[in-house]
Amino acid sequence: MSADTHLPARASRQRPPARLRPRWRTRVRSALLRAAPALALYAALRLGGMLSMAIWSWHAGKHPRMLLGHSWDAIWYARLVDHGYGTVVHSDDPTRLYSDLAFFPLYPALVRGVRAVLSLGFVNAGLLVSWAAAGVAAWGIYAVGERLQGRRAATLLVVLWGALPHAIVQSMAYTESLMTAFAAWALYAALTGRWLWAGTCAVLAGLSRPNGIAVAAAVALGAAWQICQLWRNRTPDSLSLRARQDWRLWAGAALAPLGWLGYVVWVGWQKGSPLVGYFRVQRRWGSEFDFGADAWGSVRNMVLGQEHITYPMTVAVVVLAVLLFVLLLLDRPPLALIAYSGVLLVITLGGARYFGSKPRFLLPAFPLLLPLAVGMARARLRTVVVTVGALAGLSWCYGTYLLAIAATAP
Repeated sequence: MSADTHLPARASRQRPPARLRPRWRTRVRSALLRAAPALALYAALRLGGMLSMAIWSWHAGKHPRMLLGHSWDAIWYARLVDHGYGTVVHSDDPTRLYSDLAFFPLYPALVRGVRAVLSLGFVNAGLLVSWAAAGVAAWGIYAVGERLQGRRAATLLVVLWGALPHAIVQSMAYTESLMTAFAAWALYAALTGRWLWAGTCAVLAGLSRPNGIAVAAAVALGAAWQICQLWRNRTPDSLSLRARQDWRLWAGAALAPLGWLGYVVWVGWQKGSPLVGYFRVQRRWGSEFDFGADAWGSVRNMVLGQEHITYPMTVAVVVLAVLLFVLLLLDRPPLALIAYSGVLLVITLGGARYFGSKPRFLLPAFPLLLPLAVGMARARLRTVVVTVGALAGLSWCYGTYLLAIAATAP
């Protein structure tokens, strides 16, 4: 037998050329390289904000690391990491009872894991998780923006998110960055048809924060719309393809709310009422849905000069968020983005108490910034630089005020 007869057999056993093989690592590396300028700008914005806060804190005799990692809600997360659930704090107001069951479990679980692996204290571990989550969130926001509007608008979308007035919270031991990270990648997965990934990210977002239900709503409604489109456009030749796609759509939609629902039902079970127990815990914190009555009272008191200086900023941010949502609707984006932003906006506007924290509750609603990012992408470079500089200055100054000067939680 000649040697030539063995050539086809040897060739068949050879691996296909690298350019023909699927390389997920190559795709991830390429995506990260495209996002690198946006991530670098985001890091510069946040470092500038933390430096500004640190300088003022040292001047005032306060420790900036403790302000970032052990203030307000971060203290509750520290207790959860150290002791698990079970802490209850009584208030002078007999209608108020503060239970740590109001806080969702994913963030303290991640901090506990990082602390165990790296032998860090809560503050360092908590900040490490939050900063890593903020970076992942910025990357996910870029991916969504690039998918919808191109690289320039995507970069500006990340920059705008990092220059929000309350952006200092993205650098604190809080959960907004973690939820935004899972929300951004859930939306990107939905936009690209990866419904199982979208559902999985929605589960994790639902375990991060109470308003994580917005991610589940986005994935479920996006999947439902896609299913309707598949059935409306069906042909005899596409039956098998549609069947394969349908089960992923259904599975993603079914997965999406399980994280949020699982924790809510678990808390309700602990309280003897699986369906409403968690909402009773929230009500004892003074946090409930009152269709905006308490928010309107806060605005009225602000006008009468009876409220904190943070309230005018809160009113400005909330009003701007509503206007941006209208502009987002006019651009007719995918249904998942509308559902996600709309649910976050309704929860924020309709929630009682904690009026000064409403801008923080809106931090994950990054799709609201898309109309601004698109408009800036069409502007001259000088205009963009001046605008970003002004927003960064406002963000740094206001973040410094919130953490180092104001006596109220962000």
